[in-house]
Amino acid sequence: MTGRIQVVGGAILDSLAEPTRMLVARRTAPEQFAGLWEFPGGKVEAGEQGEAALHRELREELGVEVRLGEELPAATPAGWRLNERASMRVWLAEISDGEPRPLEDHDLLRWISTTNRDEALSLPWIPADFPIVRALLESLGTLVGSSAPR
Repeated sequence: MTGRIQVVGGAILDSLAEPTRMLVARRTAPEQFAGLWEFPGGKVEAGEQGEAALHRELREELGVEVRLGEELPAATPAGWRLNERASMRVWLAEISDGEPRPLEDHDLLRWISTTNRDEALSLPWIPADFPIVRALLESLGTLVGSSAPR
């Protein structure tokens, strides 16, 4: 996977066992993404494993420690395609220590419902994250009435 940027993201849930809410973050930069919502996370550094990178990024961006759950399945092992140069792997996560705060790259955090798909789908997401949101909601069983397979 030479030349490809690997990004990791956390779908932070209020509970891995019985999720009802998900924490989302509003970007402040770069300019084209300012004001749009995303899964918190960031780039994997050279020699770093994806899970370790996600733990590091969530400490830096939100000031929290998390317990990781399953990885959200993507079409390729590299993860969800963000653009021609980058892919993102996304893990379900639950906060194990700390109170989330927008420390870096975000100006607002919000807990949104995982049981009311309209709340999540109506947010202005970074375009590449929107299909991931839909897949996450589907995996949690909240796309009731959709034509997507369960």
